[in-house]
Amino acid sequence: MAAPRGAAGPWGRALLVLLAAQAVALSRGPGEDDAPEEWLLLHVVQGQIGAGNYSYLRLGHEGKIVLRMRSLRGDADLYVSDSTLHPSFDDYELQSATCGPDTVSIPAHFRRPVGIGIYGHPSHSESDFEMKVYLDRTEDQYPSSEAAYSEGGDPKQARAPEEGPQEEESILWTILISILKLVLEILF
Repeated sequence: MAAPRGAAGPWGRALLVLLAAQAVALSRGPGEDDAPEEWLLLHVVQGQIGAGNYSYLRLGHEGKIVLRMRSLRGDADLYVSDSTLHPSFDDYELQSATCGPDTVSIPAHFRRPVGIGIYGHPSHSESDFEMKVYLDRTEDQYPSSEAAYSEGGDPKQARAPEEGPQEEESILWTILISILKLVLEILF
């Protein structure tokens, strides 16, 4: 006789606990403890954004700035520009639109104020986010990327090396969420 749907054996519960622990560990993403010592925390911004809407911020700090944003609930994406104070997914210089933590490094040569757009992905009715703003006091490790941008190169090509790990992280999240949904559907 088969067990009724929703009744989980000890192995099913153990698998659920393991997957939930991994999901929690991955959802934490890079935290303040992961920031290099050379980074100075300037601000912590928390907010909420509705689906399909933008919230805009202005950055006036000089120097190389790193924005690290994590979605506490939902999925918020980050768009940055030094040519408009209202960047969007159609008009931006730098962006991070992952299903996990989003990070953007703003070069020191960007004109100030820099426009920052936070977009609430339509897959969630509301998204809560926390963004940490750091001043990066290290020497530039990738001068060729900024040189390509400042010499009129395509800024989207200049940041291509950074997109690989974010894309891999997004795929990992998609797989993990799919597995978790499948396990929950089987158990309940």
